[in-house]
Amino acid sequence: MPAAPAAAVEPLPSERMNLHIATYNIHKGFSHFNRRMMVHELRDQLRALGADIVFLQEVQGMHHRHASRFENWPIEPQYEFLADQVWPEFAYGRNVVYDHGHHGNAVLSRYPIVNAENEDVSSHEFERRGLLHCEIKVPGLDRNLHCICVHLALNERGRRHQVGALIKRIERECPADAPVIVAGDFNDWRNLAGKRLAVELGLREAHTDQFGRVARSFPCAFPLLRLDRIYLRGFRVNHTEVHRGRPWSRISDHAPVSAHLQPA
Repeated sequence: MPAAPAAAVEPLPSERMNLHIATYNIHKGFSHFNRRMMVHELRDQLRALGADIVFLQEVQGMHHRHASRFENWPIEPQYEFLADQVWPEFAYGRNVVYDHGHHGNAVLSRYPIVNAENEDVSSHEFERRGLLHCEIKVPGLDRNLHCICVHLALNERGRRHQVGALIKRIERECPADAPVIVAGDFNDWRNLAGKRLAVELGLREAHTDQFGRVARSFPCAFPLLRLDRIYLRGFRVNHTEVHRGRPWSRISDHAPVSAHLQPA
C-alpha cells in the first residue's frame, strides 16, 4: 500500500513566530587595524549565530589586490561566500568603487528576497553611502517585510542628509501597515538619528526596548560607542544581545548586535 503523502508544513502562527536578525560591520573581512584576514572565521561565527536575516556593512564585493596577496581569499564576492549553504537569498549594494575593487552593504536571508534596490545617499564624492532596501517574504507575516541596511556617514552633516533620505524612502516605499526593520552602523554616537526615526516614523530601537539604552558596540574588544542598531516597526522584542569579546573581537572592530522578534 503506497505511503500517504507528507502533510504540508504550515507557517507558524504570528504569535508563535520568532524572527532572529543580526547586524554586523564586518570591516571587509579583516581584524581590527587590518592585522589579519578573518573572512573564514567570520563565516563560521555567522553560521553559529544562526540568524534568519543578517544585515552586513563594509562587505567586499571584489578586491584584486587582496585576491593576489592572500592564498585563501575567497574566489566569489564576500556576500556569496558568507551566505553559502545557510542563507539561500542575498542582496548586495555596491557603494564604494575603486580601481582594484568595490565594497558596500549586504543582506543575507533564509527567506525569499522578492525585491532589492540600493539607493545612493552619498553626501559628497569622497564618502559613498547607500541604503540597501530588500523586500522579504517571511512565512508567518501577513505582509512582506521591508529590510533596510544602512551605514551612515562619519560626519554629522552627512548623517542628517542620509537619515532624511531614509525617512523619505520608508514613507514612499513601505506601506503603512508593513513591518519594517532598519539595521546597520549608524555612526550616531549622539543618537540624533535615533530621535528622528522615533519622532518622524515611530520606529523603536530593539536594544533600547529591552535595556533602556542603545547598545555599546565599538570597539568590539572594549565597546564604548553606541553605533550599531536595529530599528523596528510591527514587532515586539523578545531578546537582544551584543556579541562582545572573543571570538568576535578577533574578527572585526565592531561587535555584532542581534535580536529575537515576534510580530506585534
